[in-house]
Order: sequence, then C-alpha cells, then structure tokens
Amino acid sequence: MVDRRTFLATTGALAGGLTAGLAGCLGSGAGSEDHDIGMSSSTFLPAEYHVEPGTTVVWKNTSTHAHTVTAYENTLPEGTEYFASGDYETEEKARDAWYESGGGAIYAGKTFSHTFEQPGRYSYVCIPHETSNMVGTILVGDVD
Repeated sequence: MVDRRTFLATTGALAGGLTAGLAGCLGSGAGSEDHDIGMSSSTFLPAEYHVEPGTTVVWKNTSTHAHTVTAYENTLPEGTEYFASGDYETEEKARDAWYESGGGAIYAGKTFSHTFEQPGRYSYVCIPHETSNMVGTILVGDVD
C-alpha cells in the first residue's frame, strides 16, 4: 500500500513533467522578444496580427517541422510588394521552389521577416501545411 505523501509526491512530479513536456510541443507565439509570430507544427501563433504601416514583422519557426511564409498573391492590397520566405517574386515561384527542392523553408529556430508599408490585409500560408489550414493574416493600419 502506498502512503498519501508518496502518492502525492509521485503524481506531482509526473504532472510537472507533463506540463513541461507539453510546453515545448505547443511552441511560442506573439510577445516573444525575438519574434512576433511563432510557428507550431501546423499553426501560426497568432494567426492574425495587427501592426502599423512601416512595421517589420518577424516569424520564427518554434517547432521542429520546416515551414514557409508565402503570401497569397491574389489577396494582397493593390500595389504592394509580394513576400515569401526564400524571397521569391511570385506565389507560383515560391510554390514551385518548395515542391521542387524545399525552397523557402524556414527550419527550427530560424526566422523570416518582412516590412509592411501599406495599409491593408495580407493573407499568407505555410505551403507544406496548407492542407492543415496553416494560414495567417497581417492587418496593417486601420483594417477591419
């Protein structure tokens, strides 16, 4: 028979280990000192982020999976610069590069950044996790 103190000490240690283990799996999101948006295994954290014009947004891969940040070209505000990890000029080139050679990959612990100059809504995707709905939106300026 296990006494009460031994039982509580054992289950407390297990719970603490479980909490610590889960923290690493969840990744980190906004508010970190070195990035604005984190990337878990299949989610941007946060999925929607609001900034003022002229702000540089930093994405960081906080998981062990390779990710991309690839703008949905047909949703960008008119006259804005296209953005994608790997610095591709179009969505088609970014997609082709990913499928051909893993181009544009952001590996664990690495970052990608882009400066948003014009107000508007900027939608983007992680190409390898698009089927898992890994999409995000940057809202720049006064946008609903």
